[in-house]
This record gives sequence, structure tokens and C-alpha cells, in this order.
Amino acid sequence: MNITPLALTLGDAAGIGPEIVIKLHLGGLPAPCVVYGDAGALRRAVAALEAPLRVIELTDVSTLATYAHEVGCLFVRPTYPTLPENLPLGRVDARAGQSAYDALCLAIDDAMLGKVSAIVTAPLNKEAMHAAGLDFPGHTEILAQRSGTPYVAMMLVNDRLRVILATIHIALSEVSPTLTTALELRTIELAQQACQAMGIASPRIGVAGLNPHAGEHGKFGREDLDIIAPAIAQAQARGIKASGPWPGDTLFMRARLGEFDICVAQYHDQGLIPIKYLGIDQGVNITVGLPFVRTSVDHGTAFDIAGKGIADPSSLREAFEMARTMLHQKK
Repeated sequence: MNITPLALTLGDAAGIGPEIVIKLHLGGLPAPCVVYGDAGALRRAVAALEAPLRVIELTDVSTLATYAHEVGCLFVRPTYPTLPENLPLGRVDARAGQSAYDALCLAIDDAMLGKVSAIVTAPLNKEAMHAAGLDFPGHTEILAQRSGTPYVAMMLVNDRLRVILATIHIALSEVSPTLTTALELRTIELAQQACQAMGIASPRIGVAGLNPHAGEHGKFGREDLDIIAPAIAQAQARGIKASGPWPGDTLFMRARLGEFDICVAQYHDQGLIPIKYLGIDQGVNITVGLPFVRTSVDHGTAFDIAGKGIADPSSLREAFEMARTMLHQKK
């Protein structure tokens, strides 16, 4: 208990966040942890699951050490105002969206102060946040803004594939105008940094093309020749083992078979479809470039099964373990 704890954000309390957080604790935690979110939602989930856990509220995570000899506890850094007891599960609710955002901001602030060693996030609901007047596409953008980090990237990992995205939550029509050689080079460098944080000293980075057949030598667009290829050349000049641009329809298969340690995808669905096709239960979402470690589940709030007791905590456990691995590599 003398180790700096990990922060675990509850996500949207109307979704499966409370349930998978409880199940994660029931499975045993290999490191100290404080949950950030609504304490009442956690207590209701504990009761619904008949879990032998006692929810203890902390006004400051530094007081966690006073509970060193306690067992069967779930520690929470609560958000206010508290959510109502009759908060409907499985539905978009602005109150839950605001609470999820507030919990994430508390965790980010504590991470920046060094009070927590990493942040692991359960899923939030973008529609609920928007209903609360919070205009963010997702976790990544909140993390970057709140921490004052100018350049971050989204990375998805499972046991067979690693993918990092050059662009994230933008319309497909905006991808080409957004791509620049500087952005591409930063993403390749972040891919290198992320792999090294996971213990891969000299990663092989496969870069996907934007267009079919990676542009077919300019026949299907010039972005691959004029933007992506120069970035790869600059990365190679810096000693990075990057190659491409490779056609997106074969790159991820080649990586799965062991040819590359990580793939750079040019837009959201190009990278997330192959990852999620392999199964979301073991997937982990990592934000690369932050001044602290952040990992997350690779699934949404699953409103359709919220409150039914059947949510699978596997992805959350994988995210927790990945955060610990990355912290170990940092040391």
C-alpha cells in the first residue's frame, strides 16, 4: 500500500462501467487502485452483484496508506454532485455524462500531481457527454487538453496486433486534408516510443498507405507519395525501422503473422477494424504521448446489457495489466 496507486475511472455510470469495475476487484488486484467516479453508483453495483466489497470514499488518494491492513475494500475518489439513486441504466443521461467527465478530470489532475501512477479508464458515452454540453469526441481529446499535451496518438493493442492512428475522431472527408508529413513523422515516432515503453527496443514499424494499393504509384491519389513516403524516409534517417507505405488490405495481416511490431494506420476505421475483428475482449486502448501512462478498454458502454450482470471485465483487466507493464518499463 506504500506504492502510488493506479487511478481507475468509472466511465458512464449508466453503462457497464460500475459492473466491470466491481468484477475487476473481485478477481483480485495486483496493485493498489483508486476508482474515480460516483460512489453511489458503485455501491448500487456492489449490491446488485452481491459482491463482498466495502466501498470507502477518499477525499485525497494520499490517505489510501491508512487502510494498509484493510481487506475487501473498494476505494473511490467520489465525484459531485452525486448521481441519483434512480439513474436509469442503459440510457443516455446528461448527468452520467457530466459525472464521467468530472471523474476523468480528477484523475488527470492527480496524475499530473504524481498522486496516481497511471490512469485506466472504463468506457464513457460520447452522446451523454454531448448532452451535458461537453463537446469532446472521446477520452483522447480530453486527456490531451486537460494535461496540456500538444501531440498524442491513439494506440490499440491485443495479443496479436498493435496499431497506432495518425488521425482519430474526424470525418473521412477530413483525413486527407489533415495528413501532413510532420503529422505522419510524429505518429511514427510515437509508435517507436510506445513500443519501447512496452519493452521492444527497436520496433519494426509498418506504415499503411491512405489509398487503395498505397496509391498505385500516384494512380489513386498522391498522398502516399507526397506525404507518407517522405515521413518514412525522415524516420529512417533518424534510425527508426519504419517501412511503407504498404497497402492497408495486407499490412495488418503481415503484422499479425509477425513481420511488424506495430502498424501506423491513417484513419480511425482503417486501424480499428482489424483490431476489433480479432476480438474486443482482450483489446487495450493506449494514449501515447501523455506525461503519464493511460490505458483503456477497447469497447463502449454497452447500454444494451447494463445492469444485467453479464458484462465481461476481460478488456478492463487487460488494460490494468498493460498499465502495470508500461510502468515497469518506465522504471
